[in-house]
Amino acid sequence: METDRIIVKYKDSAPAAKGLARAAAVTADRKAKLDRAGQEFGMLVSSSHTISTGAHVFKLNGRKHLDEVKKLAAEMMARDPSIEYAEPDRIMTHMATANDPYYAQQWHYTDTTGGLRLPTAWDKSTGSGVVVAVIDTGYRPHADLSGQILQGYDFISTAAIGNDGNGRDSDASDPGDWVAAGECGTGSPASGSSWHGTHVAGTVAAKTNNSLGVAGVAYNAKIVPVRVLGKCGGYTSDIADAITWSSGGTVNGVPANANKAKVLNMSLGGTGACDATTQSAINGARSRGSVVVVAAGNDNMNVSNASPANCSGVIAVAATGKTGGRASYSNYGTLVDVAAPGGDGSYSVISTLNAGTSTPGSDNYAGYQGTSMATPHVAGVAALMFAAKPTLTPDQVESMLKSTARAFPASCSGCGTGIVDATAAVNAAIGGTTTPTGPTIAETESNNTLSSADLVSTAGTTVNANMGSSTDTDYFRVDLPAGKTLSATMTPGATSDYDLYVYNSAGTLLGRSENGAGAADNVSSANTGSTASTRYVRVVYYSGGTGSTSGKYTLQLNW
Repeated sequence: METDRIIVKYKDSAPAAKGLARAAAVTADRKAKLDRAGQEFGMLVSSSHTISTGAHVFKLNGRKHLDEVKKLAAEMMARDPSIEYAEPDRIMTHMATANDPYYAQQWHYTDTTGGLRLPTAWDKSTGSGVVVAVIDTGYRPHADLSGQILQGYDFISTAAIGNDGNGRDSDASDPGDWVAAGECGTGSPASGSSWHGTHVAGTVAAKTNNSLGVAGVAYNAKIVPVRVLGKCGGYTSDIADAITWSSGGTVNGVPANANKAKVLNMSLGGTGACDATTQSAINGARSRGSVVVVAAGNDNMNVSNASPANCSGVIAVAATGKTGGRASYSNYGTLVDVAAPGGDGSYSVISTLNAGTSTPGSDNYAGYQGTSMATPHVAGVAALMFAAKPTLTPDQVESMLKSTARAFPASCSGCGTGIVDATAAVNAAIGGTTTPTGPTIAETESNNTLSSADLVSTAGTTVNANMGSSTDTDYFRVDLPAGKTLSATMTPGATSDYDLYVYNSAGTLLGRSENGAGAADNVSSANTGSTASTRYVRVVYYSGGTGSTSGKYTLQLNW
């Protein structure tokens, strides 16, 4: 894998959680250090733009292998201690595998063995009032999506990738992502336009009962198309800004999203660990109440090496075939949450498409296979759940999807808790929450350092605590079991603004949430290892009340 960009975040930057993002100034001294690091590897480093996390994106002089850019990142950090992190701006690609046959029946909704068990869910919810962001290749106008598409945005910052003659703009339509042989790197094959985002959007919310084409899972939901993938894929930095904007966050230079999405569908990914840029954007989306649903990937490997499916706080989706067993291509592992129909063998997922092999043509339908196709099934069910109970939190949606999933009728090792059951999930949403419940305890002072942190040993614990003064900081320790994801939610008083951070045992920052006064903060952190790993949760005063009455807050810790 290659990239021609690198992301650098300085410690004195700030994300857009409390207004516009504040990217640290790249002083002459800082730029000189970046340049000298580049010279070590024969690379020129030039400024490009800043993103919603407060990080800078720098261009390199041509595409370099990721390993080379990682070495450059390490050299940058070694030369300048004011850098919080530096990492390659990796290029992600969509997770679909096209298949030729056209299927007249959507077995993936109705089949008693391998289907979603969807029709009986429609008796109670059709997704009305819910917005789903499809973060993908954009969309093509299609008769079966008429009236379903809201104003989106094109976040592709490079004209060559965007294939539309410009950079970012408010036109999220898909001009096509066809490529010639070698265009995406030496030895890369030629391919026609995928119209991938249009296919995904149709699974989520194609019009239904209109005597035309296919049905959508949440057919009364609306789609916000967010374009991040074009020729050869899309950059991590663009995807991070898309996540922020889709969920109602602020991106400098981009108009506010008038249709905040409760569900983000990301049928995309690449290899490697979850990067800090994407994790920060995901944390922000979750803190604003959005569920992030991500394709596990199509490489028949452990999802621990597939990003962003291995990021904390996402719902990672594996793919099953008509038999209900794991699709031959689907990634797997302990970080997968649930599975859904993605097609395998002679059975594909049919949805809306475009007939153009390069530039746009007429409306049509086609069957695709992939975890990209499984993911919008789950995003659609999440929309049904939010329509049934709008007050659900992201953690509650994930917990319900996992607890109501049905057992696999065929072998699906490493595919999560089961195949998503649309009817059972909607019933759970209507009936109440499945958030783990545990004891309620009081904060024990002093807990102002890592070494004096309060130990929380039971999942589902609620801590009643307070900010004693404007200089107070509180630490809580969780010994997180292997394969588990810690979810920390801090809720302050209505006029108070406290912030939430999670660190590892060495005190390295793993995640942060810095919402405004009265807003809850949420940070998730996964333990992908084989043994328990310590996490420290920290609450920090920013503004507002203090003391045993005015400084109260609650901290919910689940895993």
